[in-house]
Amino acid sequence: MREVSVEKITGAVESLFIEAAYQLPGDMYRVLRSAALSEKGELAASVLRTIEENAIVASEGVYPLCQDCGMAIVFIDLGQDVRLIGGDLTDAVNEGVRRAYTKGFLRNSIVDDPLFERKNTGDNTPAMIHLRIVPGGEIHITAAPKGFGSENMSVVAMLSPAAGAQGVVDCVVGAVKKAGPNPCPPIVVGVGIGSDFEGVAELAKRALLRSVEVRNPHPAYAALEERLLSEINALGIGAAGYGGTVTALGVNIEQAPTHIAGLPVAVNICCHANRHATGEV
Repeated sequence: MREVSVEKITGAVESLFIEAAYQLPGDMYRVLRSAALSEKGELAASVLRTIEENAIVASEGVYPLCQDCGMAIVFIDLGQDVRLIGGDLTDAVNEGVRRAYTKGFLRNSIVDDPLFERKNTGDNTPAMIHLRIVPGGEIHITAAPKGFGSENMSVVAMLSPAAGAQGVVDCVVGAVKKAGPNPCPPIVVGVGIGSDFEGVAELAKRALLRSVEVRNPHPAYAALEERLLSEINALGIGAAGYGGTVTALGVNIEQAPTHIAGLPVAVNICCHANRHATGEV
């Protein structure tokens, strides 16, 4: 049994959120660069070049990638051979978020009550924590600050199995079409298929963590990713909604077993930054 102090969790969460806020993931930079070179629309190409410039400036560590520094989403894969000591895991994660948003001069965007008081908590906590217990003695942590310009465009649909692949395509492409310029395109589209009502939403969000340069290992789902990307880009929404051939930089699908009577589908849209950073404790 490996003992790990929760203070190490706090430190990792702090550093990962600062990294995610200022450093565009490498795969996103590469696809943005490619999109800027391939975009036929002059105005859209100009927007893509500006986004690229913004990423370069942010990487200097003075200004974050976006003024919406997001809700703190934390994915933890905790090895079952690890024993956490020195405190509570949730408290440790929230302390890491608190330190990151203070040290990194990041905007605090969380309100304590969703409907009535809506008072800002002042430190961007509490975080949304997704915890999985996995084999081994390692702890893998991913910090994913999620802005709500894109989060608000999310969709969950409980389809009939008879809807089939076409029903999934209609759901995903329809969600992007309805979103229009609101999620700051070019976007990355995370798609969850299967599980149940709450599980499919997490699948869609986890899909955003996979590199857009890596296809789903299942050939049929990989082909569906390509089809969705093509149909989304055919919508002509384009960078910042100015039209063009690049509306999405990638579509990632994650699937899971489901009930014989259901076909849950979730669409979690992310802006072109697709901020996330992963580390190991």
